[in-house]
Amino acid sequence: MNYRDHKTRQLDSVLSEELRKSCDPYEAYRDLPEDELFQPAQFDSSAAERRGYSNYSYWGATLQAFFKNRIAVFFLAVIVVTLVFTYIQPLLPDQKDPKTIYNDASGIQIINRSPDSEFWFGTNSIGQDLWARTWAGTRTSLGIGFAVACFEALVGTLVGVLWGYVRKLDAFFTELYNIFDNVPQTLVLILISYIMNPGVGTIIFALCLTGWLDMARFIRNQIVIIRDRDYNLASRCLGTSTARIVTKNLLPYLVSVITLRMALAIPSAIGNEVFVTYIGIGLPTDIPSLGNLVQAGRLVMSQPSLRYQLLFPTAVLAVITISLYIVGNSFADAADPRNHV
Repeated sequence: MNYRDHKTRQLDSVLSEELRKSCDPYEAYRDLPEDELFQPAQFDSSAAERRGYSNYSYWGATLQAFFKNRIAVFFLAVIVVTLVFTYIQPLLPDQKDPKTIYNDASGIQIINRSPDSEFWFGTNSIGQDLWARTWAGTRTSLGIGFAVACFEALVGTLVGVLWGYVRKLDAFFTELYNIFDNVPQTLVLILISYIMNPGVGTIIFALCLTGWLDMARFIRNQIVIIRDRDYNLASRCLGTSTARIVTKNLLPYLVSVITLRMALAIPSAIGNEVFVTYIGIGLPTDIPSLGNLVQAGRLVMSQPSLRYQLLFPTAVLAVITISLYIVGNSFADAADPRNHV
């Protein structure tokens, strides 16, 4: 064998060794002791979620997207003005009491007077000022609506998250839902109104008793869809607690749908209050509410000269319902991260 062949074979051997090492990246670690090869990894929850700096703000982007919708901003202003005026109306000068029966100079009740400069919305069949009663009724109905909506959002979201995320509770909540859902809400309203003393608390209790079911079912379905996505699986593998996964991974994704359901729950609760009053088992007539006013206006709507008694409370109810619906839908769209730039 000549010198050239010897060098060629030596070079081939070196190249083969290098190629083998490059194909097996763990070759350099094969001769190390096992205690040096494997060491427990340290877990730091704050470091696990640490990320690079970004000036992105979820709520900032949500508000920016919402205020680009001029129609939604207009109806938001309508809601704000209506709410503010509803609660400051009794404090304004020359306002009449909604429960007082007014008489003229001769002592005769001022009944069914058409709107004029003294009674802006006219008077009802017993001489009460409809302007004062309309805004007092709006305060009562809005109070009922907001109370029911907050209860539905709190209980419905909590039950829906547990129902959808904790698999062991699925059978229990499914049976609970089936039991309550098979009882019509109208029947529950009627029974509670008959059993308990009529009042604002009774209406709120009756509406809250089964009102959370739809919210819980909806949230449960949304949780089931996103429960096993990659980022949730990664969080569980990193040892993140269930409470942290729910509050950091799941609930922010559901802000838009929860907001929408709350916005729809308020006019729904007001509509239910109007309904039970319409069938005669709602609030007492001495408590002004939109339901009582609509019921009283319905009784005289066949007389053209008295239809204003139905027109004004119905118009206020329509403005509130439509405004909340449009604002709720627009804010739900704006809260969706997919609509953020």
